[in-house]
Amino acid sequence: MKPYTLPLPDDYRVDDVLAFHRRDTESVAEEVSAERFRKGMLLDGIPVVLDIALSSSSAQVTVHADAKLTAAAQQQARDAVLNILGLRIDPAPFYTFVKKDKLFAALARKQPGLRIVQSATVFEALTWAIIGQQINLSFAIALRRTFILLAGRQHSSGLWCYPDAHRAAALTLEDLTSRKFSRAKAETILRLAALITNGELRLEPADDNSIDQISAALLAVKGIGPWTVNYGLLRGYGHADCSLHGDVAVRAALQTLLGEDVKPGIKRTEEILARYSPHRTMAAAHLWASLHPRD
Repeated sequence: MKPYTLPLPDDYRVDDVLAFHRRDTESVAEEVSAERFRKGMLLDGIPVVLDIALSSSSAQVTVHADAKLTAAAQQQARDAVLNILGLRIDPAPFYTFVKKDKLFAALARKQPGLRIVQSATVFEALTWAIIGQQINLSFAIALRRTFILLAGRQHSSGLWCYPDAHRAAALTLEDLTSRKFSRAKAETILRLAALITNGELRLEPADDNSIDQISAALLAVKGIGPWTVNYGLLRGYGHADCSLHGDVAVRAALQTLLGEDVKPGIKRTEEILARYSPHRTMAAAHLWASLHPRD
């Protein structure tokens, strides 16, 4: 693939993107510096590194693959770049929608240009959601690192590539549980990977496989609930209307926004977020960001 340039929006928040991808300070599959990001991933089993140099106005993208990529894999690499740069969802419609809203208008004005940064692939988004369920962030990050080292592959540059479903399906339960994964997390990850690998679960949207159908298929997988599905839709597909009413951080941020003494319950949070459909993903993004405001 030839290097190419992506123009960035005028209000693009480079620091947000870099901060999201540098959450793991010991990261083995991402390398983040002041204005550059390198991401390892597998495409058709081939180790690939996406090398992205960021400026305030553009992203210079170079794809380093350890073997020749098919046209389909090249498109997947381009899609992954859009994902990890947060260029899937245009935030402008949400700002218009909440311009006079009593709850979100002021919050949106404080956070101009906020975007949803995604995982490189849907499988990465889903496995991260499963790994992160009901544990603190630092432990989740450590488990993610272990998962990469167990099932990933190294690129010729030395950077590790996040596992694909085929590589993950080759793991055993003991591989994961012996390295601090709970049995439930391990079983769910292996179950998901096996269903994708054997073709029983299709994650690619198509005319005969809508987002709603994918959501229903994921919910039918033992160990995957509504929160995991919504998080996967958000981080994996860049779906604009995900309801994260079960997310503790969303509820905590909403409590502050409402000026109340306790977090709203899940049902009430769902009812409040429903007012912002079809922009619930951006509503969640602003709630998350409000917990860690920029200086």
